[in-house]
Formats: sequence, C-alpha cells, structure tokens
Amino acid sequence: MQITPCPSPNFGPRRGGLTPSLVVLHYTAMPDPAEALERLCAPEHEVSAHYLLHRDGQLFQLVDEDKRAWHAGAGMWRGMDDINSRSVGIEIDNDGSSPFSEAQLAQLDRILPQIMDRWSIPAEGVIGHSDMAPGRKFDPGRRFPWSRLARQELTIWPDGSEVAPDEAAFLRQAAIFGYPTDTGCDAVLDALRQRFRPWAHGPLDARDMGIVSDLAKRFGVDLPAPLA
Repeated sequence: MQITPCPSPNFGPRRGGLTPSLVVLHYTAMPDPAEALERLCAPEHEVSAHYLLHRDGQLFQLVDEDKRAWHAGAGMWRGMDDINSRSVGIEIDNDGSSPFSEAQLAQLDRILPQIMDRWSIPAEGVIGHSDMAPGRKFDPGRRFPWSRLARQELTIWPDGSEVAPDEAAFLRQAAIFGYPTDTGCDAVLDALRQRFRPWAHGPLDARDMGIVSDLAKRFGVDLPAPLA
C-alpha cells in the first residue's frame, strides 16, 4: 500500500501521555480534493488529520500517528474529552451528498486494520465525527457504509431487536454506549440513525430502542459518576 507524505504543520504532542484508543472518521465536505488537502496543510486554518483518503484511492499522510492532529474539535466519547489526544483521524474525500468511491473504501479496508493493530484499538473504538459531537457534526454522513466495515469486524453493528421506545431510557443507554447526551434526545437520535439507520425519520421508535439497548449491553462502559 502506497502512502504519500504531505506534512501538515497543524499538530502537537498528545497530552498527558495519551495514545490512540479511537479512530474517528470524517468527510471533507468539499467538492475539490486538492482544496481539501491544501486546507488541511494550511497553518492559518489550524485543522488537520492523520490521513486524507482521496476519492481515487490515493492515501496521504499529513500527521504522524503518534502526534495529536487537529481534527475532532469539541466533543466527547465515553465520558472522555480531548478526543484529538485519544484518536487517529481519517478525512475521507467526499462532499457529504455523493456516494463514497470503491477505490477509497478499498483503501480504507486496508489502512484501518493496520491502525487498529498498531494501537490495539477494538472495533467499538472506530467511530464517526457525528458520534462524538451530536448536533454539531454530521460526518462521515448517511452515505458512509458502516455495515461494510462491520462485516470485516472493523467496527460494530447492533442486532435487529425491537424495544418499546422511552426517551429517558434511550438517553441513558446511549450514554452507556458512549454518546454525549447533553444535546438532548433529538440530536443523539439523529447521530445514532446516521450510523445505523441512515434513512429513518420520525420520532424515536422501537427499532431505535433495540439498537441502543443492544449497543449499551454489548459495548457499553461504566462512565464516571456525576459530581454531587
């Protein structure tokens, strides 16, 4: 696999001795991949990622994996903040409304397990930008084929159960799985649907509850106790 170096100045040391425990997937939301690459390498924009995956399958490395790239911004996952210090970020060349190309998905199939192996990142540690920032971020978007990664055990997938909808229980179980829930039910529901039911609409339903219940049960973590 050929990786083209294209160093970005927009990085720093990972804070507090942290090493990657997550991979965060993004789309560039730009129609021109050359413009996206230029932006990720421009010091005035103060944004970067470890990798940029071009629609033709070219893979650019912008920041070394042991460094802290500036891709995630504000957000949390599983009660943890400073996601930049805890993750490897992959920007995928896509405008947000077009299908992802087979060439870039095939390249992602190759690079993702290598990153996971290097840092001992489990399948549940591969998340979208929208997962860690519900209501603020919407990438890698509804067209991203999460089920393709799940079939290769490169991410996780819920079972097909149904459970009676309950907003309080939904938010509680979403938090157990990892979602930050301070933005409320609608934002968290949209984030979950973007990933697991991309074309679903309407209020919380039994399928949504089945998804979040299964995720909380199989992949949840104990979160820090709230302050008194």
